[in-house]
Amino acid sequence: MSNNTIAVRRMNKDDLQLAVEWAQKEGWNPGLHDADPFYAADPNGFFIAEINGEPVGTASAVAYDDRYGFLGFYIVKEELRHLGIGMKLCDALMEYMGDRVYGLDGVVAMLDKYVQQMGVAIAHYNARYEGAGRPAEATLADISSVPFEELERYDRRFFPAPRTAFLQSWISRPGSQGRVVTDGDRLVGYGLLRPCYRGFKIAPLFADTPEIADQLFRELAGLAVDQPVFLDIPVCNQAAQELAERYQMQKVFETARVYRGPAPELPLDQIYGITSFELG
Repeated sequence: MSNNTIAVRRMNKDDLQLAVEWAQKEGWNPGLHDADPFYAADPNGFFIAEINGEPVGTASAVAYDDRYGFLGFYIVKEELRHLGIGMKLCDALMEYMGDRVYGLDGVVAMLDKYVQQMGVAIAHYNARYEGAGRPAEATLADISSVPFEELERYDRRFFPAPRTAFLQSWISRPGSQGRVVTDGDRLVGYGLLRPCYRGFKIAPLFADTPEIADQLFRELAGLAVDQPVFLDIPVCNQAAQELAERYQMQKVFETARVYRGPAPELPLDQIYGITSFELG
């Protein structure tokens, strides 16, 4: 490109679909319908870099509230990674985040760069596991059987900030199926299976006990018989590792969860499936 002036602007929803497609080309295997819930989380939080009007890079900085955000979609076209596009995007993200605590899930090979450029610190590691769905008896209630307010209240235990608009959209995407476990009138676990470019992901999978997590996983994976099924776990949750191994899943990918500022206190031992590497 003869004129290498880099312009960064906010994405519209069509741009975000392009970012999802780029994420697929990077091998991240996003959901087929992720753009809508992502955009609902924060319409102002997605950025695109252009040279002469041509998209050359993407990044996101979703502000969940005035105290917490999450970064993702950090992609620059491979043949243009020497032009400072990434730094321009990073500047836009930092300006938008302001003094918020923020997290991101970074590939391990890039950790040194994230630490130096963004002032983040490693909190824990995550691993993506891949297996195959197996037939399972249907015994659990559908996610629609629980009032949304109750589901949101339970979900809030596992996330550092409210995410009402995101969650409403996330659980209602075409092809997604959710299950819940209750103890009397109390919600004690839920999970969601969604179609991805390749196979399905169970995300999130939150449960009070390993036994409840196993119930949810088994039934959700049973909705995708003989299809690839993916689960992203915090490695520090030993019970989540044991669940993945019990169903002969193989580790295929690893990231590190890093934060700028104090790491939120989350019940990682009850998180068996992370919602999204892009939005936390």
